[in-house]
Amino acid sequence: MRASWPAYLWASPVTVLGLLFAVLAWVTRGRVACVRGVIEAHGGLVTWLLERAVPLAGGAEALALGHVILGRSAASFERWREHERVHVRQYERWGVVLLPAYAVASLWMWLRGRDAYRDNPFEREAYRVVRS
Repeated sequence: MRASWPAYLWASPVTVLGLLFAVLAWVTRGRVACVRGVIEAHGGLVTWLLERAVPLAGGAEALALGHVILGRSAASFERWREHERVHVRQYERWGVVLLPAYAVASLWMWLRGRDAYRDNPFEREAYRVVRS
């Protein structure tokens, strides 16, 4: 997955945030690598944050921030890499607007009595693309 430079630029404000977490993983003995045009970071303090700071029951196994994917472990990437790459492509389309749009979509689902995560249109797209 190699995006064009405008796509990297459009997603860059969120990618910078993701890079801060990648550095945090690296300085706390985690691993960081570039895989097919996307930075992947796992382990160290990032694992702790994904387990405890993500507002989902049990935390998150992986999370995309622009062109950076954070994971708990190498095994997390094996399971969730393609799902998270759908989110990377969403950042390429939506840019920094994806963060508030995702939050609003989750809130809207919750207010309608639906699951704020599973019924979020951004997640539904990621699950649908990976199943295809």
